[in-house]
Amino acid sequence: MTFQIRALPAGQFAHLTQLSDAELAAQNIHKRVVDANPGYPCRVSLQDADIGETVFLLHHCHHGEATPYRASHAIFVRAGATQAQPELGEVPESLTLRLISIRAFNEAHDMVAADVAEGVDLATAIPDMLSKEGVAYLHLHNARPGCYAARVDPVR
Repeated sequence: MTFQIRALPAGQFAHLTQLSDAELAAQNIHKRVVDANPGYPCRVSLQDADIGETVFLLHHCHHGEATPYRASHAIFVRAGATQAQPELGEVPESLTLRLISIRAFNEAHDMVAADVAEGVDLATAIPDMLSKEGVAYLHLHNARPGCYAARVDPVR
């Protein structure tokens, strides 16, 4: 089964570069200068930020549906990030570098399956999970820190 990995929309975060440090702090957003690569995976570009780049660490509701599985967590977004548009079936490199938790949701937005896979195995693990009965879409999370990474939709 073919799939599409979806990055968060750049426009949702474009305003962050215009905010002062005080305005960022008032919204519990941390501005950081990247000191390691890999280490700061951007959810918009689906790339790890380069050393010296500015990133924002902020709270993000990645599963805001009316379900007990509603969820949010901290994410990194690169300053001025361009939204990634992965090809069908493409797994961005930043995901291949990590242990990934795969969470499968049905049309009612309830979790119906979950697993963990090494990022290098996602190209086969994603179609396997999407083929399970009742699975409508997936969320990928970095398994060790637990942060949301991307959404995956089946392409039928």
